[in-house]
Amino acid sequence: MSSSVKQHVSKDQVYPEPTVGALVVNRDGKILLAKSHKWFDKYTLPGGHIELGETMEEALKREVKEEVGLDVEVVEFLTMQEAIYAKEFYKKKHFIFFDFLCRAGDQQVKLDHDEVQDYTWEYPGAAFNLNIDSYTWKTVAKYMQRR
Repeated sequence: MSSSVKQHVSKDQVYPEPTVGALVVNRDGKILLAKSHKWFDKYTLPGGHIELGETMEEALKREVKEEVGLDVEVVEFLTMQEAIYAKEFYKKKHFIFFDFLCRAGDQQVKLDHDEVQDYTWEYPGAAFNLNIDSYTWKTVAKYMQRR
């Protein structure tokens, strides 16, 4: 490991952290974007860490329920991305993002106000006009390619 990388490594993080993200689509074809202070008030996807003993699908359903109060159906895997000390995130962390397409029958978002401070339902193409983080941008682009 180069010395330039060593100086940025967080003392509390030993390994990259696997996380899941949900590109939630409602019946109208709009996607849910969640604004988070951890991403400097950019819109991102609801999601979070996979707990020990938990499958990615279980983690996804739990995180979405905790952050935005929705029960989702996991439809398919969309993309994997690495975020290594992303300047867009408030801490120097190394994440591996596993993003999934999810469906939600209900649109009644109930924010936790801890991880997520605001939200919007947008048509996928309109998401690019918002202040979204680069990882969310890539996931939405991947979703639009498959349609």
